[in-house]
Amino acid sequence: MRLHTHIVYCLLAVAFFNSNLSLAADNAVCSELTASGNSEYPPFLWREESSSTLLNGVNRIIIDELSRRIHIPIELMHVGPWSRAQSEVKNGRVDLMAGAFYTTERADYMDYFTPVMLHTTSVVWQRKDKRFPFNKKEDLAGKWGVTVINNSFGQEFDQYAQRNLNILSVASLSQALRMLAADRVDYVLYEKSPAYAYSVILGLSDIIVAQQPFVSSEGLYLTMSKKSPCNNEDLKYRIAVALQEMKQDGFMEQALIDGERLWEISRHDGLSLQ
Repeated sequence: MRLHTHIVYCLLAVAFFNSNLSLAADNAVCSELTASGNSEYPPFLWREESSSTLLNGVNRIIIDELSRRIHIPIELMHVGPWSRAQSEVKNGRVDLMAGAFYTTERADYMDYFTPVMLHTTSVVWQRKDKRFPFNKKEDLAGKWGVTVINNSFGQEFDQYAQRNLNILSVASLSQALRMLAADRVDYVLYEKSPAYAYSVILGLSDIIVAQQPFVSSEGLYLTMSKKSPCNNEDLKYRIAVALQEMKQDGFMEQALIDGERLWEISRHDGLSLQ
């Protein structure tokens, strides 16, 4: 009996010791966080220079304020195209995604925070001189479209598109818009604000146009990799509380205004347009 009791005590002591080590490790690795996002997403995120890893925009303003409120530095950086950014978060090499739509596939490897940071609309872009009637997603059947690799337009539209539509995927938004301008595809699917911003930079705003109605209106969420070493309940609670307070304060709406203004006054001569 004494031996059995001694073994139990030893096991409890080991468990307690390991638990404390785990908590200490969590505190150590969570002294800072990394974040990334879609670098071709003005006014939400963009790079001023093709050689820079610094991301500017609405989401940067939100992330910086979140960092201040949870008292943990957050490094928001460009890690590659949108598909690469998703891969880095999926593998836990980047902790946070600064803006993503909800899909069940992404929910397998990321935890979503509520409330949403912002909402954004996705639209069909067509050539002005080759418009076709568009009133619903079914009108895209039989046409050829293009979007950016791993882009989403909400769960419902994604599922319909996978079964019924011909949509190519390319590495960058600028490539997709150029394909449309060159009449290589019938339409581009992308979020309205970023695609319009890039159409102006590329000199295509007189050639292509966004169609109504929009394809989807989705919430833009902050997410955390399930493989992040910082993914623990305490930190996630602190982030969720901070986001809720920012929403109630009206900070998100003001960040959108400030980010759009920053985009308008910024010089875009060196903007990366792959």
